Amino acid sequence: MSDRQIQNVGIIGGGQLAWMMADAAQKLNLNLIVQTPHPSDPAASIADRVILAPIDDAAATAQLAALCDVITFENEFIDLEALQAIARQDTIFRPRLQALAPLLDKYDQRSYFKSLGLPVPDFRLLDEENPDPPDRFPAVLKARRHGYDGYGTFIVKSQEEFSQLWERLNRPSLLLEEFVPFEKELAIMAARGATGEIALYPVVETQQEKEVCRRVIAPADISPEVSLQVSAIAQQLLNRLEVIGIFGIELFLTRDGKISVNEIAPRTHNSGHYTLDACDISQFEMHLRAVAGLPLATPQLTNCEGAVMVNLLGYETSHCDYAEKRAKLAEIPNARVHWYGKSESRPGRKLGHITVLLQQGELEKANAIARRVEALWYSREP
Repeated sequence: MSDRQIQNVGIIGGGQLAWMMADAAQKLNLNLIVQTPHPSDPAASIADRVILAPIDDAAATAQLAALCDVITFENEFIDLEALQAIARQDTIFRPRLQALAPLLDKYDQRSYFKSLGLPVPDFRLLDEENPDPPDRFPAVLKARRHGYDGYGTFIVKSQEEFSQLWERLNRPSLLLEEFVPFEKELAIMAARGATGEIALYPVVETQQEKEVCRRVIAPADISPEVSLQVSAIAQQLLNRLEVIGIFGIELFLTRDGKISVNEIAPRTHNSGHYTLDACDISQFEMHLRAVAGLPLATPQLTNCEGAVMVNLLGYETSHCDYAEKRAKLAEIPNARVHWYGKSESRPGRKLGHITVLLQQGELEKANAIARRVEALWYSREP
């Protein structure tokens, strides 16, 4: 089958990342078929067809494969071994399963980066056979699988805190790494096409609170040398993995200008949401172009000099669409509000995001604009 014949794209996962592919799929004349557990999941409302099943249900994925020309992923919470059995039946996965193998486990991912000679924080395995506590604090503990949005990541500040946490978690196998005293956290979205071409988005600054991304500023205020180094790391990773699709790569920048790689997400990513409004090709279109075998192009900022993206996180447990607050946010000049249509709010849950396009001379105002957004959103007033 020629890549030019790809029309039906399967997506394992039906959250907001899959939901945000809808406009791009329509533009590219692609059909989206989604495997997701619940009919209320965001992407269920936009898919051309939905298979209601857990994302690790291999039998459901086999049904998905029968309906699709190619299958891609909204998240990495997959059963790789089960998918490999399906792949042997001529199912095309993009990115390929062999490329995902060293990335799904965070300890394996760190080890893979180190094997490539990439700069990474000091790390080691923590488990029953290697139970020694950190020798420096603060230290970072990470779940090896299924951690996201702060879940499964812990910063411990003392040996006592470490011991209490590990016992409370029932002494699982974890990634233990040094805490990097970074000046900025950076990220880059990078796509690789079916013929090996690579498209890079600008390097952005991400701002986290409680290990959850709160804000993204594009482009990051960094030197050209740092930008080139990040871009080179992204190209090295994508080429060595021989991937097809878009990846989000997160990094640390220290005060002395050194870069280290934090994590890689083999999919569209929160740090690229600003591209929906600020770029001529969004990360979602770029990903679909790659997996469908369509040509890639270098993305450009359009009608702006940059953007600030703020996640709209749940701050209470409720069933509310926050229509009045969203209306106020939409009144901010050059703002675009994206609401994911989730019916339930709970603290920390990503309910939507807002992107504010920055015009000439406004890049230095990005943080002030983000604070204005958050003051409106987290206010207890309607």
